[in-house]
Amino acid sequence: MFSARLREAMAAHGPVCVGIDPHDHLLEEWGLPRTAAGVREFGLRTVTELAGSVAAVKPQSAFFERFGSAGVAALEETLAACREQGLLTILDVKRGDIGSTMAGYAQAHLTPGSPLSADAITVSPYLGVGALGAAFDLAAANDRGLFVLALTSNPEGADVQHARTGGKVEGFGDSVAGSVAAAVAARNAELTGGEGLGPFGLVVGATIGSAAADLGFDPSDCGGPILTPGVGAQGAGRAELLEVFGPAALSRNQVVVAVSRAVLGAGPEGLAEAARTLNAALRM
Repeated sequence: MFSARLREAMAAHGPVCVGIDPHDHLLEEWGLPRTAAGVREFGLRTVTELAGSVAAVKPQSAFFERFGSAGVAALEETLAACREQGLLTILDVKRGDIGSTMAGYAQAHLTPGSPLSADAITVSPYLGVGALGAAFDLAAANDRGLFVLALTSNPEGADVQHARTGGKVEGFGDSVAGSVAAAVAARNAELTGGEGLGPFGLVVGATIGSAAADLGFDPSDCGGPILTPGVGAQGAGRAELLEVFGPAALSRNQVVVAVSRAVLGAGPEGLAEAARTLNAALRM
């Protein structure tokens, strides 16, 4: 199961998942052009330098897509390189749609053999968690994972995610985010019978402080892995991770720490060392 492979990789290397985010300023710092060729080189260098040093990488699709078909081709090559190196991929695409459209996105990213396939993808539940059914089903069938946006690190997300639904879900409170977590937990329970972690997780920011507790739920009760941005450049560290998730979730390798600038800023020759240093600082 995806979650078992992810936890095994985290046990070996630590919780850090490095984003492959070829921002323009990073392309310049790496001496690369602001072109599809530049992002291709950025992606491939990152994979080469980090393979065997981190649990997973998280390519941000938008930075590749902005260059059109050539950029998408660069993303395909980056994903292929990860597969060749045995490096787990969480493709950050935040897909979320209904019916056959969601099924199309799922087929693109969760079908073995697809050039844009990944081990897991990020998805948005804000057309309703039920609308993600095709992604849940295909991920389960193909041993892939999903990370569903719940409590994100951007401050404006609270307007929707903290909103009250008017109906409580046992153990998850009555917020929109809590209802998302409850739906993910139910999907995992269908696969695991409540034993161990399932393949479906949440995106919960390391910068949210007491928000989850204030809303009446524990993100780790989703029954799957948790992808947490916000560490490093956004200001969160070990103390913030402990506040949001507690020591138990961290020690059982349930929390995947998504980091980009704090590692990528070290340059291609310094990536592996920066990742190892951060992993050492965050290990329980």
